[in-house]
Amino acid sequence: MADQIYPCIWFDGQAKAAAEFYGSIFPNSKITTENPIVVLFELNGFKFMGLNGGPQFTPNEAVSFVVNCEDQAEIDHYWYKLIADGGEESMCGWLKDKYGVSWQIVPKTLGKLMSDPEKGQRVMNAFLKMRKFDIQALLDA
Repeated sequence: MADQIYPCIWFDGQAKAAAEFYGSIFPNSKITTENPIVVLFELNGFKFMGLNGGPQFTPNEAVSFVVNCEDQAEIDHYWYKLIADGGEESMCGWLKDKYGVSWQIVPKTLGKLMSDPEKGQRVMNAFLKMRKFDIQALLDA
């Protein structure tokens, strides 16, 4: 039986640079193993594999990594670090980093706010207009 499941991200020869980039953003991160083809690394204690696979495939929005954030400072930290040096903002807390990997930077409180029968629709209407989540605006909705 498999002892662990973890994602493999295909890069065009940039697996180590990507692992170092992500490691500079997330706490409790490190490169654990590397060779010319594969870089194993941890982000906040979770295992990832970067594959130097070449230009045949590129990441897309079909797979994204969700970062649940405690507060606005955490949202801002991850948002601005991940879009640095060529990343792209999208809508509703989504972004692509400079390697084309998609991330969702969301407040932990979003599910609770969305399930509130009184506010849920207003919260959804508010965040559908946002790029980076603004927790106060969601609370005020």
